[in-house]
Formats: sequence, C-alpha cells, structure tokens
Amino acid sequence: MRDAGSPARSYAVAVLPGDGIGPEVIGEAEAALQAVAEQCGFGVTTQRFEAGAQRALDKGAPMDPDLPDELSRFDAILCGPFGDPRVHDTIVVWGTILALRQRFDQYVNLRPARVLPGTSPPLRDIGPGDLDIVVVRENTEGEYGGIGGRVHRDKPGEVAIETSVFTRAGIERIVRYAFEYARAHGRRRVTSATKSNALRHAMPFWDDVSLAVAAQYPDVEHELALIDALAARVVSDPGSLDVIVASNLFGDILTDITAAASGSLGTAPSANIDPTRANPSLFQAIHGSAPTIAGKGVANPVAELLSVALMLEFLGEAEAARGLERAVELAAADPAARTADLGGTATTSEAGAAVRERLGEALSAATA
Repeated sequence: MRDAGSPARSYAVAVLPGDGIGPEVIGEAEAALQAVAEQCGFGVTTQRFEAGAQRALDKGAPMDPDLPDELSRFDAILCGPFGDPRVHDTIVVWGTILALRQRFDQYVNLRPARVLPGTSPPLRDIGPGDLDIVVVRENTEGEYGGIGGRVHRDKPGEVAIETSVFTRAGIERIVRYAFEYARAHGRRRVTSATKSNALRHAMPFWDDVSLAVAAQYPDVEHELALIDALAARVVSDPGSLDVIVASNLFGDILTDITAAASGSLGTAPSANIDPTRANPSLFQAIHGSAPTIAGKGVANPVAELLSVALMLEFLGEAEAARGLERAVELAAADPAARTADLGGTATTSEAGAAVRERLGEALSAATA
C-alpha cells in the first residue's frame, strides 16, 4: 500500500465513514490525522470504503463480502458509526463491526473515559483527574458469540436461545492484556467485572482464570467486583476505579456508563485491537450514528479524534498520539470550541479546526 517515495514511516489507513453523523466526524478525524502526520514527519494515506446501513438500503447488505479481504491490506481501520432506523440493528451490527472484530481477531476492545478540561460532567464534584477509567473489554466471544437461534417464530411456543461462550484462552488473553496495559501506563489496579453470584458456570470460570493471571502480576492490585455494584461505583466513586477488565456484554454496558459519567458519549473513543498485529486493528468512536442530527453540522468530533490518537499510539507514533490528545484538551478548555453536547455552540467543523489549530502548541508540550 506504500509508495516507494513515501516517508520512512508511512501508514495506510482504511476509512469507513459509516452512517448518520459518521461522514461529518470522520472528515474531521482524517483532517487531524493528516495534520499531525505532517507535523510529526510521517506519512499517511487513506482510502474510503462503503459499509453500513445506507449500503444495506442501497445494495441489500451492509458490507461487500470482499471488503474484509480489502481491509486486511491496511495498517489500520478508522471507522465511523453505523446505524439507521430503517434497518434493524442486528443486520447492521452483525454485518459490519462484529463481523470485522471476529474476522480480524480483534479480541481487545479498549475504551478509555476521562473528564476533559473545562467540561461539566453530570456527576457532582467531578472534574479532570477525578474520573479516568480504562475499560478493557473482551471483544470476540462471551455473550456476543452469535451462537443460538429462534424456532417456531410468531407462534405461542416460540423459543429463542442465546448461548454465551467463554474459553480459557479467551479469558486469559484479555485479562493478561489488562494487566500488561496497567503496567505499561502506570495504572495501579485492575478490577475484574463478574456476576459469579448468579451466573453459576461462566462467571466462576471467569473469576478462576482472572485470579490465576492476577497472581502473575503482584505489582498491580487486583479485585473482583460484581457488575451491578461496579456500575454503581462508576457513579458513586469513580476515583476508586482505574483499569476494568470485562466480558463482551459487561464491558459494552460499562463503557456507556463511564462515557456518560465523564460528560458525553461524544468524547469517548475506542480501539478494537489484535495485539499480535497479524490483522489490522479498528478505531472508532463509541457513540451511535445519531440520525436526528445528521447533516446539521453539530456533532461532536472529539470521540473520533481521540480514536485517531489511540490508533497513532498503537501504530507506534506515541508523540503524535500525545500531541493530538493534548490538542483536544486545549480546545475543550475553550468554550468557543465546544459543541452543544458539552455546553458550547461550535459546529463540527469549528470544533475540529480548533483542535488542529492547537496541534503545534500541544506537540511542543508533548516533547518538552
């Protein structure tokens, strides 16, 4: 994918703009990616591909069956949100993001949540530094394995079965990733989400494997926490939480809570990672396609910009990642650069431009 005359460090990024507000926030993300690449001295080429609910409406399927093969040639995938009320979510989700996670064995879903400077989260007396939680979510099995079915549809005896699948290898590798992440980023504690008081088989199994892995990391604190109590702690005592490792379903729910508690889903990024790097990893804001505001130019691009920062960190461009994160923080501190969900009046393009304008200052601080 790279040209012979490209910079020594050069990356090919596939872009899936998605649905609704996707093209708007992706446009700002691509602009930020190109700007930080230019200032940090590495090359980036991007290529857009069609996928999502609109494609399902236009062509009968949310994704071309050959698209995963196309995407496999890239260093990373930058993705917008998928979804449209005219297409059932199961068709779009299983036809795009879940299919790609399983195809590329992106078994880590990394979702950090923190309060940005100048913003007003809904929790009382919470500001920057008081909520800084990273959820490491298992991403390819568990409750989202897709195993099951329905029989006797629309009859009184209709039955639906959804089977959760937990493997020792799957639990061990995600818990180990959480501990390795905590070590590498100076985090003090890993909390393992469970429900072993009610789920008699899968969750005690999860606990057993979690405890066995935790014993190999005596320098990092570890605890097991029931998912319902853990969700309450995000609201009542977020400062007690650092890194959370969770199953597919529990992690999905917790990350909406942590994002909302930090101020807005519009600021919450995510990374779908294959740590072996045998496959491309995918980076995407966790918010939905928000069709009611699509095309109005008011969507918050911050979550997608921070997803670009996660992508840069994974690609090995740590300076660029820190610089982009810092630029987002500097812009967020300015009321004129905030979109409506953060109490401001900036448009999507104004918010994106404000981040790019602060990149130089942010990169200088990142390397100081």
